[in-house]
Order: sequence, then structure tokens, then C-alpha cells
Amino acid sequence: MGDVALEDLDIPTLVMLTGEAVRARVTEQIHAAGFADIRPAHGFVFQHLIDRSPTVGELAEQLGMTQQGASKLVVELESLGYVTRNSDPADHRVRRILLTERGTACITAARQARAEWQAALAQRLGEPAIATLATGLAAFAEKLGIEESVQRRQVKLPPHER
Repeated sequence: MGDVALEDLDIPTLVMLTGEAVRARVTEQIHAAGFADIRPAHGFVFQHLIDRSPTVGELAEQLGMTQQGASKLVVELESLGYVTRNSDPADHRVRRILLTERGTACITAARQARAEWQAALAQRLGEPAIATLATGLAAFAEKLGIEESVQRRQVKLPPHER
């Protein structure tokens, strides 16, 4: 079997392969930045905590998983110091999940790692090509029907991560 030229691969294959490679590299960088206990599934939880503080039940619904599974993730993140649970001011029986300083710092490290990869690609391709690529991938996301969940930070946890 001969070598495959990357340019000859179809776009879905290139997106899958590069997406997985970027995920692995970003995870390595996050680990190197002092967050060695983080894993990709945690990022799916973090997206729901950036601008809101859901209950475990709300988080489970947003992640597309059982309340038990979401609770397990929250307990794990809480034990690692990335999230905390506080009483809702309107109803003290309700416990809301919030990012800690460590959780926010981890998100910042992930954003920085992704920005470095984008800058490296922009250096190679140029900004106009990056803008075209972003437009094309956004159109692909729309065609796949994930535009709204991405825009609302409600991407569901993949089944293999649950």
C-alpha cells in the first residue's frame, strides 16, 4: 500500500484526523501547563460553566447523559479543584455548579494552546486563507446540524466519553 497525499484526502477525513490530532496536542499542552489531571470530557463540562451555573440535572440534560453520569463528572471535577457547588440564592435546596479559579485557569490554558495552533497555521497559510478555512468549517458545522449547539455552548458529550 502506497503513501497517501494529504491533499488527496476528502475533507471529512482531514477534519477527523486533524481534529483528533489537535485535541491530543492541546491536551498535552494543558497537562504541561499544570493541569495533568484534566481529560477531554472535562472540556465538555466546562463549556456549560463559562457563562452559567447549572444544576447537575441541567448539566446532564445539556450533555445528553444521565444525571448519574453528570454527577460522577462533577464529583470528579470537584475533587480535582476545578468546580465547586454552591447553594442557589433563590432556593437553598438547589446546588449550582461553578468554576473555581483553577477551572478558569485551565480554560485559559486550553484557549492559549488552541490560539498557538491557529497562529502556527496562519503563519503557514496567511490570514486570508485562515478566514476562508474558518468560513468553510463553519458552513460544514451548519450542514452537520451542530451550529446551534456550538453557538450556545451546548455540545453534547460524545458517547465514548460518557
